[in-house]
Amino acid sequence: MHDAHHEHHHEAHDDGLKRMAASATLHCLIGCMIGELVGVTIGTHMSWQPHETVLLAGALSFISGYTVSTWPLMRAGVSFRKALRTVLAADTVSILTMVVVDNLLMLLIPGATDKDLMHPIYWLSRSLAVVAAYIAAYPVNLYLLRKGKGHALTHEFHHAHHE
Repeated sequence: MHDAHHEHHHEAHDDGLKRMAASATLHCLIGCMIGELVGVTIGTHMSWQPHETVLLAGALSFISGYTVSTWPLMRAGVSFRKALRTVLAADTVSILTMVVVDNLLMLLIPGATDKDLMHPIYWLSRSLAVVAAYIAAYPVNLYLLRKGKGHALTHEFHHAHHE
């Protein structure tokens, strides 16, 4: 009986971690995609080469991703410096995973980085790259949460604010 109860508790805990990983991954994806889309729009508008556009989009993904995560911590009363340090520790691996997968696919899909943002191949490629980035980052976030790292580092501040 005790083993069955322990196993049920473990499964419930793991389900909670999976939900938290899904939420963290989606949150991270939203932050990353803001920078990604702004970077691609600028690079395309300026007629930059695909690798230049990818570098700008990647850099902006980190900036927007960190911003989206830092802001709620600051609203919860955490100082900017502590919030940023926490977010750098919590989100860097997830953002890096997304940026690499997203941009690699955009570079590999024929026509995805052509200079016409109105062409359907761009948006089809972008949609595929976003889904792939989420799929790649989810197990990364789940692993980090199981180790008490990643997005788990920010949750202590969220819970402290809501109590």
